[in-house]
Amino acid sequence: MLVTVLPFIETVVANTSNFLWTYVLSILLICTGLYLTVQLRFFQFRFFGHILGQTVGKIFKKSSGHAGTITPFQAFTSALASTAGATNIVGVPVAISFGGPGALFWMWVVALIGMATKYTEIVLGVRYREKNKKGEWVGGPQYYIKKGLGWNKVAWAFAFILMLELIPSIMTQSNSISIQVNNSIGWSRLGIGVAIAVVVGAIIIGGIQRIARVTDKFVPFMVFTYVIICLIVIFAHVETLPSVFGLIFSHAFTPIAATGGFAGAALAQALRWGTARGLYSNEAGLGTAPIAHAAAQTDHPSKQGFWGVFSVFVDTIVICTLSGLTVLVTGAWKEVSSDDAASMIGTALSDVYGSQFGETFVSIFLLFFVLTTIGILVFFGEKQAEYLFGLKGAYFMRVIYLGAIVLGAVGGLQFIWQFLDLMLAAVVFLNVIPVLFLSKEVRAVTQDYVNRIYKQKKDTKKIDLFHESDKDFRS
Repeated sequence: MLVTVLPFIETVVANTSNFLWTYVLSILLICTGLYLTVQLRFFQFRFFGHILGQTVGKIFKKSSGHAGTITPFQAFTSALASTAGATNIVGVPVAISFGGPGALFWMWVVALIGMATKYTEIVLGVRYREKNKKGEWVGGPQYYIKKGLGWNKVAWAFAFILMLELIPSIMTQSNSISIQVNNSIGWSRLGIGVAIAVVVGAIIIGGIQRIARVTDKFVPFMVFTYVIICLIVIFAHVETLPSVFGLIFSHAFTPIAATGGFAGAALAQALRWGTARGLYSNEAGLGTAPIAHAAAQTDHPSKQGFWGVFSVFVDTIVICTLSGLTVLVTGAWKEVSSDDAASMIGTALSDVYGSQFGETFVSIFLLFFVLTTIGILVFFGEKQAEYLFGLKGAYFMRVIYLGAIVLGAVGGLQFIWQFLDLMLAAVVFLNVIPVLFLSKEVRAVTQDYVNRIYKQKKDTKKIDLFHESDKDFRS
């Protein structure tokens, strides 16, 4: 009986998830980003130079004396650790394989409007954060939903569903890397899972401060290395760039015929895969970034929100673009079939570095990225358990998450994975709707920053962006 019921349930879950993420959630997240972009008067574009100056321009500046547990840069790298990795390196070629070169254009569009969403989430995360019993600053959607709107049940539901969703999310992460490393290097999948669990356990036992000390050194190094590796390949084929960009822009609005191993793609496919991959890549609207950024040392919510804008820029505009250009300039997107699209970036790198390097590099690179990704995912889960059940609940879930790493690596309980997208959909709904209700407050916070801080630096007349009175929103 169970054998016949399970396939039916899996089919229903898969079809429901596909419908939600293809239509409902994509439209919701895009419309949310557009609404917030207009609400903030295109803040992420008009002040982009200032945002860069306040983020990457101040990486080495200490922020001691401000309320917070970790530095703004550490909060940024901790949040980036959960998004940078497999989605950027493997996910982008998959999107191009199914949606064509035009999918890259729609990734850019989603990223540009998603900057407003992520900025808004982080501003609210810092605005409504609080100290826990250990003296650490904690925050996230559950806090701004409860304290900002008084929706206690919604806040509880968000924390509970996200806490559960992270179990299959961690399992799929460890499973994907165990398969990749096992195929390319031959290491035991069980051994890989145990090793990852031990390393992650050693990191997270020190809390957000130890996680931050790892990510603020490791993540920038990995990103920088990947950028250089891709740029060398792209410049080796620099003569193809004009035609590649022509493909990206032309087939963002027109279908593309089959060529080589590429099966062709309609306009709807380019739009679907580009937007979906862009949304998955930067996680704007998911509500996880505010959890990490709430611990940052900052004297104004907007200052930390800038790091959200910058993270979307790095994650999608930089890393995803380089992944896409690498497979396009080398022609790997036409050589590798969609069934094997995950190996496309390795094939593209092999064009310059040799076949052995391409596959091995991707495997090792993903292994190290997965370590930081799983580490921060466990932290996110612990914070939900802490909100719901206190510190003891957080410690209990830590054990569950570490066990999920090993179980996922060997491919156990795959049926649970079918519910991952459904739970993610619920998390997005429970976060985005409150964000929209609180958007006017974020607009006022931003106006406060412009009037009290930005205008003093520029020594200009008062800039009234939103026609609202000054309010003091200092954290």
